[in-house]
Amino acid sequence: MNILMALSQLEVTGAEVYATTVGNELTARGHNVFYVSDTLTKPHDGPFFSLRFNKRSVPRRFWHVGYLIYLIKKHNIQLVHAHSRASSWSCHVACKLTGTPMVTTVHGRQPVHASRKKFHAMGNKALPVCEAIRDQLANDLNVPLEQMEVSRNGIETERFQWCPAPVNAKSVQAKPVITIVGRLTGPKGELCYRLLDECLDLERYQVQVVSGSAFEPRFKKFKERVTFTGYTHDVPKMLSEADLVIGAGRVAMESLLCGRPTLAIGEAQCVGIVDSNNVADAMASNFGDIGPQDLDIDFSAIPSMVKQGLSTPHCDETTSNIIRDNYTLTKIVDQIERIYQDVYVDTLRREMPVIMYHRFISDDSGKGVHGTYLHIDMFEKHLKLLKRMGFDSLTFEDLQDGRLIRRLEAGKRYIMITVDDGYADNLDLMLPMLEKYGFKAVVYVVTGETFNRWDVENPNNPEKSVPLMNTQQVKLLAASPHIEIGGHTLTHPKLDTLSDDAQRAEILENKQTLEALLGKPLTSFAYPFGEHNQASKNIAKEVGYQYAVATNSGSLRFHEDPYQIRRIAIFPRTDVLGLWRKVRGNYLFRKVKR
Repeated sequence: MNILMALSQLEVTGAEVYATTVGNELTARGHNVFYVSDTLTKPHDGPFFSLRFNKRSVPRRFWHVGYLIYLIKKHNIQLVHAHSRASSWSCHVACKLTGTPMVTTVHGRQPVHASRKKFHAMGNKALPVCEAIRDQLANDLNVPLEQMEVSRNGIETERFQWCPAPVNAKSVQAKPVITIVGRLTGPKGELCYRLLDECLDLERYQVQVVSGSAFEPRFKKFKERVTFTGYTHDVPKMLSEADLVIGAGRVAMESLLCGRPTLAIGEAQCVGIVDSNNVADAMASNFGDIGPQDLDIDFSAIPSMVKQGLSTPHCDETTSNIIRDNYTLTKIVDQIERIYQDVYVDTLRREMPVIMYHRFISDDSGKGVHGTYLHIDMFEKHLKLLKRMGFDSLTFEDLQDGRLIRRLEAGKRYIMITVDDGYADNLDLMLPMLEKYGFKAVVYVVTGETFNRWDVENPNNPEKSVPLMNTQQVKLLAASPHIEIGGHTLTHPKLDTLSDDAQRAEILENKQTLEALLGKPLTSFAYPFGEHNQASKNIAKEVGYQYAVATNSGSLRFHEDPYQIRRIAIFPRTDVLGLWRKVRGNYLFRKVKR
């Protein structure tokens, strides 16, 4: 996808670290990430455009919106991800005017006033970084809970490994090193000042302040007794040298990953020395950054907390592991990619169509009672239409890395063609057409029958007998780069009418037979008749399928349930106009709504 990260800031903030860390991981996954902000300090992969969001006069805001519209159109931006109040307001208007999906990560408490309640300006989805922000948005600004999802800070946890205790701890004469990390401006600057002025014995401790902010005059009184180191890119090294780290947000998380005793204190509250007893509360407040109100802190209690933190060489390992489990960057970006897909599909009401054929005929003698056939000449017209509409085809083997977001690749329009049962005409009639027009298809093969017995022996509506492919024909079809073979059971039963053991035998034996024949694992499976239950889905997953397709059931979002993917049926009377209606993008949304 083409994604625009939007920030408003004049110095390094947690929002910038979040945006660039997540953005670089998205870039590594193949997305094109662009940045727009007042400034950008952290290393980032992707173009940066300067825009003074912090200039908030009415003429400036019009300029911001106009420039964002220009960027969205010029770079074919598919989704805007904002990270601050000033940028989100302008992005919200620009996205409304261009129809661009938008999400906003909310990093801190939001101001409360009447206009803010009526105009949240957060786009289609708000992503608070902790539960306290979510609760404030819901309680104070009336943001609906269904419009929010907590999405924590993503941390490159492999950079922050458990460290030995600093050398200082081994020397009786050495002063313990206390490292405070945070801005010297705003509420964090006020907090840092009060810690130095009221709470820390600067003669007893070696205190260093690590900050990317400009040095403020009020801190001059501490210059002789406190080391102000400025910003550092080697955060793990800086943390490893501290006997105690004081900070909030990412600072506390990264410190705990390194095993350092950590006093979590931020703009809102003092959590205390973080351990397994209070880590859940610490996470909910973003380690003291967010609370019911700002600077609700009992500073008289902090000296004893400092002593408590310095009494142990490490935080407890359980706490460090909890942080690793909840903040690992790859997990967070997996979640963000899923949210991007949710918002993109729901906002545009557009999804990659998955269409379903069965068998093909070359003359009227091949017609049947059931609507599971299509004349090959009409199939060719279908492929010509898809080509004119700019479609490329994907198979499940193309998506076996699990990254379904690939189907939303910028500048591409994808479709998935599926064909059920494994009729002999798939080889003789269908394959040449696919090869001629450059499309791929997934063919779901029944292995325990030689003809369509399930339809022929239908007591209420018997079908004519039509041959299925034999093993040699299946191998020939599978040899084409235009074909993926998938499983479709032994005998094509309605799985939801069978016991779990009978379902497992149908699914597993079919899979084993095809894998032995083709010499490779299968990726996807189709439920016969589209009928299934939860046991069917569980078994498909247990035996090793990554995906399973249904027919008229499943989410409208392709990515939401990989074991119940909805398809669009093609019938004998589906002409070119009918196909166009079904594949242009919003067919299922309109159909299901009806």
